[in-house]
Amino acid sequence: MTVHFIGAGPGAPDLITVRGRDLIAACPVCLYAGSLVPKALLGYCPPGASIIDTASMSLDEIVAEIVRATERGQNVARLHSGDLSIWSALGEQLRRLDALNIPYTVTPGVPAFAAAAAALARELTLPEVAQSVVLTRTPGRASAMPASENLGAFAATRATLAIHLSIHVIDKTVAELLPAYGEDCPVAIVFRASWPDERIIRATLGTIVAEVKKTDIERTALIIVGDVLAARYFRDSALYDSGYRRRFRGGGA
Repeated sequence: MTVHFIGAGPGAPDLITVRGRDLIAACPVCLYAGSLVPKALLGYCPPGASIIDTASMSLDEIVAEIVRATERGQNVARLHSGDLSIWSALGEQLRRLDALNIPYTVTPGVPAFAAAAAALARELTLPEVAQSVVLTRTPGRASAMPASENLGAFAATRATLAIHLSIHVIDKTVAELLPAYGEDCPVAIVFRASWPDERIIRATLGTIVAEVKKTDIERTALIIVGDVLAARYFRDSALYDSGYRRRFRGGGA
């Protein structure tokens, strides 16, 4: 018996990996985070599968369901939204399963920031504009931020920022970013990236608060900040330059 932790992707049901889809189809028990995982994915479950929405459950209750499946010798598909590597509560679940000697696998999924970049049709790293993407958030009830991790420190790098779980404090977020980026820095808000009701707001740090306040967006939105959103006159990458010699184009190793 194995528990398969699966990144279910950002929202669109076809943005799940083939491996993830096949694992769902092979598991007679499916635990899914119903608040964010699209119910269409449950159509991949085998006939007669036990399907459990964990949105209202505690960690103890979730682990208890896994233990019950273990005792029945049943494989479990554990679906989380986006990708499991960030803000998924994966770590605490794996710690429990390690203590119980319950085997598991981890299958990655399409993260929200990648879906947001696709919706914007923008590359988040451009030559000589930005070569780093910072995935971060603001403090919340679920998790505080380490003292060394704050928006001001990240903004000082002028890297591209993908700020999660923070649309409800857009005023405070912008105030922390303005000293480093300035009012003219482009910003995009992507609400429910890849879902049918996806919405995009494009503005600048100087205007984004007013634009957001015109909407009812209070959650499930990603804030992307950085010059890459509006850059047009940047140097081409050397990757496809005819003079760039590499082993796949007649050069050395």
